[in-house]
Amino acid sequence: MKKSYRVAPEIKEQIINRIKNEGVSVSVAASEHEKEMIRTSVLPNSELVPYANLSRSSLYYQPKQPIKDWSLKCRIEEVLREHPSYGHKRLALALKRNKKAVIRAMKLFGIKPYRRRARKPFKINKPSDCCYPNLLLVSCPFYENHIWASDFTYIPFKGKFVYLATIFDLFTRKVKGLSVLTNHSVQLTANALLSALIHNPRPAIFHSDNGTEYDAKDFRTILENVGSLISRSKPGCPWENGYQESFYSQFKVDLGDPNRF
Repeated sequence: MKKSYRVAPEIKEQIINRIKNEGVSVSVAASEHEKEMIRTSVLPNSELVPYANLSRSSLYYQPKQPIKDWSLKCRIEEVLREHPSYGHKRLALALKRNKKAVIRAMKLFGIKPYRRRARKPFKINKPSDCCYPNLLLVSCPFYENHIWASDFTYIPFKGKFVYLATIFDLFTRKVKGLSVLTNHSVQLTANALLSALIHNPRPAIFHSDNGTEYDAKDFRTILENVGSLISRSKPGCPWENGYQESFYSQFKVDLGDPNRF
């Protein structure tokens, strides 16, 4: 059964009056908001759409590019699991795709290949009680609050570090919640999650890395209680949570020197 929309009749009047009085063709000049008003009119589309010089099918058109981008992202991540150091040129060869398309997808989803850095003391993490798959390999965000991703970063401030954790909506690409503390612990990530849940519906999927701040029982309990599925990046694959990495990279550029405050 088709979904039935019902809104105030004045919406229909606004569109028809603008078309008749101003001579504007909605198919050319209308905003997405105006097209949405046509979609949700109380009159059938067969009666209203001719005034707007639109075909009925155009009102329900769904762009395919986001799905294609997501599919390419998943294929890039598959190649990077076998060859973590591949850049866009070798990825394009491996995928038999134009390198411009590969570069576009990598920028869009914040995917960066592994780059060797100075060695740090090796730390052995305590094995997790639970192992969670990366659900983003098979799930694409289709609506707001469908998939949230989270990570935290540090900001040097007056000789100390301040830690910022954020909750990022993969569909709207907006921050839903955040937390700032002088230490990184489960309290940092839990506060960010709770700040997002206070003002938004719970996400269907919550994605993060395998850090102890996200693997803590208290944090997992919050997600289990609200009914969100837990998704995790594979250890050693930072690009699988590249959305937040990309966000923090740009955030620090925009922030500039925090010591000026």
